[in-house]
This record gives sequence, structure tokens and C-alpha cells, in this order.
Amino acid sequence: MSQQEILRSAYQGDPKAIAILLNQALKPKQVQAHLTLEYDHLYITLESPTIPDQAASVRVIHKGLMRLQPPSIWCVTIAAQLGDDDNPAWIETLVLRSSPVVVTPVTNNVPVIPKNSPVADPKPPQKTKTSPAPKTQEKPRTSGRPKTPKKTTKVATAAPVISQVATAEISQTSANSATPKTPRFQFRRPKSLSVVGYMTLAILPLSGLIIGAKWDRVSASLATIPPTFATASQAVLEQLPQLPNFSFGSNAENPPKVDPSVTQATIEQLRNISELTISSLRNPIDPDMRITIKSVGDIIPGTNYPYNKLHPNKQVLFAGVKPALQDADIVFGNFESTLTNYPNSAKNVGRGMVFAFRTPPEYAALLREAGFDILSVANNHSFDFFEAGFKDTIANIEKAGMKAVGKKGQIVYHEVRGINVAFIGFSYFNYHNNMNDLEASQALIKEAADNADIVVVSVHAGAEGTRALRIQNKTEYFYGENRGNKVLFARTMIDAGADLVLGHGPHVPRALELYNGKLIAYSLGNFLGYRTLSTRAELGYSLVLETQLDVMGNFVEGRIIPVHLDGQGIPSLDNSLRTVGLMRRLTKSDFPDTPLEIDDQGNIFVSQPQRETLGAIAPE
Repeated sequence: MSQQEILRSAYQGDPKAIAILLNQALKPKQVQAHLTLEYDHLYITLESPTIPDQAASVRVIHKGLMRLQPPSIWCVTIAAQLGDDDNPAWIETLVLRSSPVVVTPVTNNVPVIPKNSPVADPKPPQKTKTSPAPKTQEKPRTSGRPKTPKKTTKVATAAPVISQVATAEISQTSANSATPKTPRFQFRRPKSLSVVGYMTLAILPLSGLIIGAKWDRVSASLATIPPTFATASQAVLEQLPQLPNFSFGSNAENPPKVDPSVTQATIEQLRNISELTISSLRNPIDPDMRITIKSVGDIIPGTNYPYNKLHPNKQVLFAGVKPALQDADIVFGNFESTLTNYPNSAKNVGRGMVFAFRTPPEYAALLREAGFDILSVANNHSFDFFEAGFKDTIANIEKAGMKAVGKKGQIVYHEVRGINVAFIGFSYFNYHNNMNDLEASQALIKEAADNADIVVVSVHAGAEGTRALRIQNKTEYFYGENRGNKVLFARTMIDAGADLVLGHGPHVPRALELYNGKLIAYSLGNFLGYRTLSTRAELGYSLVLETQLDVMGNFVEGRIIPVHLDGQGIPSLDNSLRTVGLMRRLTKSDFPDTPLEIDDQGNIFVSQPQRETLGAIAPE
């Protein structure tokens, strides 16, 4: 079976194909996954010589399944099994989309089953040809809740595959020869989960929520609920339709009598237990949520070294583009100067084509006022005033309420609307995260992917000038410096778990590429360079790149907001749309096979979405 065939089957919900992909992703963690699919509920048992890391394992599975979006699976329960121990080390349940579970009204102490409720017709969903569903027999229905037919369990397991998901080829023989085995731990009602935990599982899906990023904190808070609520909570649960393979001990034909007022009171008591829990319930991570990131290229607001080149009225610098930096969850830019008063430069600016930029620290407030949230300081000017100037720059950015990205070995986390976004800055220097060290770069990306929902990479590299408009899959050199292979780097980082790559450094805009569902901007050009950056020809073409990502970091749509720099390097919105035309041409010529389309107004969209090419379960 080829990788494409495995992906096709996994998108359709085939547990055997999902098992192969999961084991590819979990192999680095020495974890073996066994899958059991019962109707629309997927059960995963993780076996490992040591207890699998809960947060990392759940994140791998959660991200992978959200990328696959199998239509027949709404709920996943994961149990970790240590060696020969029959008892699970931990159990966690994820809800991928709106569940078929509904709270039924009570009339004369008997639940009323809505006509179109899935509980009214407990027949399992249609299975694919590769995994036909067994027929079930139902007894004639009587009054009260209908009986749920006996379920036939399908178990799928696969040995770990050495190669990566994006490039693996699995033969028909190897894919089918894995001998299915039943994991030692059999899913039944785990004693380790409290009644309140079950109630959370039963109630949360009603709003179509995802239990993932905050589940560990929510679970800890639920554990503090006094046990005196357990009886009332049990009564509430027994009024709910049964979740697959979980028993709450109720009698389907004779449901217990529950006073509706007691039910409401119990829910209100639960609401008041934990501020964290209730905030998670009211502010869920919606699978339809879109995170909007606006990004710009190189920013130099002026310099006072070696002599004064500062604007007499600095407020005008961003006045022409400030409206384009609004209405975003995150605004990012590459700050290619320093914010310091340090007197001595590390560069000999008396030589030709050697520059050192120093901007007064109070300009940090101007950047914040313009709308910036994240600024990269990983570029070839960040150490213009030695390490002291570098540290001053970071301190002044943070003092103004922004975050600086680019310190070696550092991952910067930024939470927005419940989504944890990680930023990592790279350049071609060893005193930053060096993009030419792919092994170290991959490790950093994988760490970020373990701890964040979306990973954004900022990379300052590539040749400079109007001769560097085209991007190729090869190493670029400029003035004898190895400026890296940006295509190889960007794709490798996405394979490692990155979701968005923002390039800068060439001082001109470059092409866009969609790689495995993730957007790569190879250069965002100049954005502001008051009396410092050349604006000749395409050096004056600029943009605000607006990208909308889903909660898994996949590119949904975007927009090129065209900007042009005047002779002094001050930007303003460009009604001539020059940057739009340039980037349309570059994208078509440099990446003719990318499924991106850019219309004549700068709107970016996926022309022919092919789910098989948009990534599956990424290893972490």
C-alpha cells in the first residue's frame, strides 16, 4: 500500500491506515499504538517500555486527527499502558467535533428522544469498503429509551514505520502483514476517571468543542470538586444517551427518576467550582476558528549612528500603513536595527557596503503603537552594537509590551484566543538559531510543536537586491557569505512540525508556496527604512501579508496588502497594486505546481485543495 493510499484510507476513517500513520509519528517516542474503532468513537491504547509522555502523545494524536478529520470519528479516548501492566497509566478523551450526544428533556421521568436524534436510530454509520460494518439485530422497541445494539469491535495495529509521513512508501505486503493483536488493556469504564470527568465529557460536545490544549488544567480542577456532588452528577449522567463502550450503570428500560430542578442545581454547582474550568467551557477552541497573522519585512525607523538620520516627527513613519496593521490576532515584523544607546559599534562602517543601525530605545513605543506584537531580532544587524546592544534591544521591545524572537535556543510562546502560538527566529549566524544546522533546527521545531498549537518560523536569509527576486532550491551566497538554502530549510521545518514560515532578508518580495498545507513566504521585502534602505525598483515594493490559519496551523486563505516605499523609505498603501502583480508572477514562475492562487486584488486562496497533499500526522 502506497503512502497516498494510506492517506486516502485514513481520511475516510480506516483505523488500520490511521494506526500506520500514528505509529510513524510516535516511533521517535518509542510508543506503539493500537486502535479500536466502535462506530464513531476511536479508542487508542499506547504501549511503551516507559510511561508515554501524556502531553506530547496527546498532542501528536490530536494534531494528526484534526488534520485528517475522518468524517465518521467524533471522539477519541487514549490510554497509556506500561509494559505488561494491565492497568492504564493515564487516560484522556478528546472531542474532535460536534458530538451526536444530546441532552434529552425529561417528561414524567422518562427521557424524550428527539425524532432526528442519533440515539433514536442507533444504527452505526456506513463503513468504507475496506472495513465493512457488521450487521446488527435489534429487538422491537418498547417504551422508554431504545436499547443500543451490541457493538462489534474492530482492532487495528501496525508496526512502527521508520520513514517519515511525507516521504514514506509502504508496500502492500508490509502494510497488510502486521499481525493484529489485542492490547492487554481492554477499554471499559476506567475507575480512575471521576463521575465529574464523565459529566464533562458528556456535556462539552454539545457545543462542538475540542478538548485538547486546556484538558490537563481542566482535569486537575475537576478533581477538586467535592465528592458530595457525585450522586447528583450520576443522576444527571443517567439521563444522557449512552456513550459507546462506557456504562454509567443505568437501566435503559427503567431510567431513574430525576428532579429537573436538582439537575439544574447540580450543573450550577459545577459551574461555580473552578474559574479555569468554566472559562474553558465558555471559551473553547473551536475547530472553525481562524487565527489571523499579519506580517511585514524589514523595519529600520532611522538611525543615529554614525550620524543622525532620524525623522524630525517620528509619528509620520507608520501613519500611511497603520490601518493595514489592525484587525489581526498577531502582527509580526523583522526589526533590522537595534534599540540601544550603547556607544560603540561592532562594525567598521568606514568600509564600503558596511552599515550599523542604532535606533533610540523610545522608538519601541512607536512600534507598539503601530500595532506590532512580535518582532524578530535574528538578523545581520542585531549585533551591530555587540551583545550589549542585542540585549538592550530585546529588553526595550519587551518593556514596550511586545515579544522579541531570535535569541539562540529560545522559543517564544504567545497565546491568543486560547491558541498557543510558538515563534522561533532563525538566521545564518551561529549567535542566532542557525538555519544551516538543520538537525538543531528540527529539534527546536519539534520542541515547540510539543508545547504549542501553531508554530511560526521567522528566517532571515538569502541573497539581497533586485537580482535576488527569484528563489531556487539551492544555497544562496552574498558577498561571500553562505546565506543558506531557504527552500530546503522551510520545507524541512514544516516536515518537523512548523505551520508558517516567514522569510525576510533579500530586501525584495519573493514568491509564496503552499507546502503540505502550510504557507511559506520566502521574503516579505522592506517595510520601513527611513534614510537607510534603498527603495530603487523592486526594493521599494512592499506588503502586509495577511494569513488566516485554522487551529491546526493549516493555511485557509490570505491577502497581499500592497505597500510602496517612497524615496526616503517611508511606506504607504499602494493603490497601483505593484506588489500584487510582482508576487503573482514570481509565485507562478518559481512554484508552478503550488496549489496557491493570487487574484489581481491580492487575495490568496488554495486553488485545488487536495487533502492528501496537505499533510497528515506529523511526527513530533
